[in-house]
Amino acid sequence: MRLAFLGTPDFSVAALAALVEAGHEIACVYSQPPAPRGRGQALKPSPVHAFAEERGILVRTPASMRDPAEIAAFAALDLDAAVVVAFGQILPKAVLDAPRLGSFNVHASLLPRWRGAAPIQRAIMAGDAVTGVQVMRMTEGLDEGPVLSTATVRIGPSDTAATLHDRLAAAGADLIARTLPEIEAGRAVEVPQAEEGVTYAKKIRAKEARIDWGRPGAELDRKIRGLSPFPGAWFELPTEKGPVRVKALLSAVEDVDGAPGVTLDDRLLVATGEGAVRLLRVQREGRGPQDAEVFLNGTAVPAGTKLA
Repeated sequence: MRLAFLGTPDFSVAALAALVEAGHEIACVYSQPPAPRGRGQALKPSPVHAFAEERGILVRTPASMRDPAEIAAFAALDLDAAVVVAFGQILPKAVLDAPRLGSFNVHASLLPRWRGAAPIQRAIMAGDAVTGVQVMRMTEGLDEGPVLSTATVRIGPSDTAATLHDRLAAAGADLIARTLPEIEAGRAVEVPQAEEGVTYAKKIRAKEARIDWGRPGAELDRKIRGLSPFPGAWFELPTEKGPVRVKALLSAVEDVDGAPGVTLDDRLLVATGEGAVRLLRVQREGRGPQDAEVFLNGTAVPAGTKLA
């Protein structure tokens, strides 16, 4: 099939790679414009942009797909279908309808649950036991189109946004590669989404990341894992030179009680509003991630330390 692929982050790369491997003709890849990254804040292409360029695929990075010139250029590609995976822009109807068979999205949830920007993080934070990926026909509404195929993925008690991201990306890549031939052959069945059970995965905001130790331990564990590695749930650790920000990247719940925010041993077991969480992996501000035992070799946190 002659395709356009629209995607931006790491999550999208697996799907693009699968379509290339399957032998589809990728007429053009669309991605968000290069953005400042790293310490030097130099402009760097997105992961999808970089992958496509390495393989000699035409890349366009429009600021807006609503620009009439971009709409005309897209229509001129004479596509069989467009595949969209975490592109980062709302596409107008003229773009969605331009390909012969339509435009299809790979979405990382079991719709209509977790429509929107952050379905992986929100599923973990909500305590969902199961999530998945689905291929849906794109419509003008936000993630409201009919579903053509589904793959389910379990969420384990130690899953973080990073580990779940990788499994969902792989599942989505396989799913879109298997679904496109069914669409082309006219065998794919479009199932409208249920009207009940709609939830929205709002974009993660920086102000959500601070840990409130007064919340229940199970809730904080889900928050820590759901925000790991980015933006990272954080707290302040008191030191002789003043408070230091530390991100909690992995944790586990333990059934012990104490004053919220106070460490119960010297191995980062922290009391919460209900039970406790043991911090298993952390990242001190300005340093790389470390397992708790490595972190504690350089930074002692004795029992009775009050975390803020």
